[in-house]
Amino acid sequence: MTATPRCAIVPPYLLVRLARLDDPRFAAAAEAARRSLLRDVPLRELRAAAHPPPRTFRAGTARERGRIDRAVWDATGLERLPGRLLARSEGWPATADPAVNEAYDGLGETHSLFWTRFRRDSIDDRGMPLEASVHYGRKYDNAFWDGERMVFGDGDGQVFNRFTRSLTVIGHELTHGVTQHTANLAYEGQSGAVNESLSDVFGSLVEQHAAGQGTAEASWLIGEGLFTDQVQGLALRSMRAPGTAYNDDVLGKDPQPDSMAGYIDTEDDNGGVHLNSGIPNRAFYLVAEALGGNAWEAPGQIWYDTLTGGNLRRGVDFAGFARATQAAAATRFGAESREHTAVASAWHEVGLGQSLVAGAAAE
Repeated sequence: MTATPRCAIVPPYLLVRLARLDDPRFAAAAEAARRSLLRDVPLRELRAAAHPPPRTFRAGTARERGRIDRAVWDATGLERLPGRLLARSEGWPATADPAVNEAYDGLGETHSLFWTRFRRDSIDDRGMPLEASVHYGRKYDNAFWDGERMVFGDGDGQVFNRFTRSLTVIGHELTHGVTQHTANLAYEGQSGAVNESLSDVFGSLVEQHAAGQGTAEASWLIGEGLFTDQVQGLALRSMRAPGTAYNDDVLGKDPQPDSMAGYIDTEDDNGGVHLNSGIPNRAFYLVAEALGGNAWEAPGQIWYDTLTGGNLRRGVDFAGFARATQAAAATRFGAESREHTAVASAWHEVGLGQSLVAGAAAE
């Protein structure tokens, strides 16, 4: 069985740039980035650490579908998971630790979106307990899904704040779990960029759903609040305008393309999974903009149907994913619907219109 890749929110090219800094003002951030890169070892090494036995439901009780079951662990600066202390479990009151409470609440908001809007019973649709570990490592500059749980670092304090601050990060990483249990997309090249984009889409929808924001009111930023005030940037990524999330002397300029005209052909970043995800991200935003209202309704439903419908190949490319979303829109809303038209128009605007036509002719 192929190991689940560690899917982290901060792309490696940002950490590499930080690690290479020789500016004494950012010496602490550079050292933290170097340590963070070294910690990002293969998942099989992470799983070699001890794990507790799976938590089970109380004997004699029948589990109600859609019931949430959360647990947040405190790693206390160590790198063994899930952590030394069970800091908060389902139904426990808030603690004095903001990272624990933010993780707990973020798990809840993500569960709420998937259950109330799509009737998905947790990550695996079978009531999987939602677990998170906070305070992982020392000044760890990332957050990731390891195939079993969410893991959050505290950031270095110079460039990155603690990673539980952003609800989009929590929703993003848990969506990697949904993808793992459904299409299980290969985490490389265009299929990996689709994987990353799906997490950005539903991460943004978690935040919008929690705040009751419509398409026009939403920020469409991924990782807003992660940067400290020493960084000239709003977030890690912008779905509305890929390539504009940050422009900083230390971090450089956001490199994401917003259409196939800027597609980046690279072997870095698992073949550009965090880079080229800006293209399908922009397509989803354009669908939401065209339809108006709440993006978690028709646009989110189309993307959810596409992810869970069983028709995506593990190695699907952008053109194949675009065709799949168009087919999902036609199935749910009709081939002559405004939803179907919005999907086709969005992909055309990001440079995949001809691929849709060619694909349809070949099928």
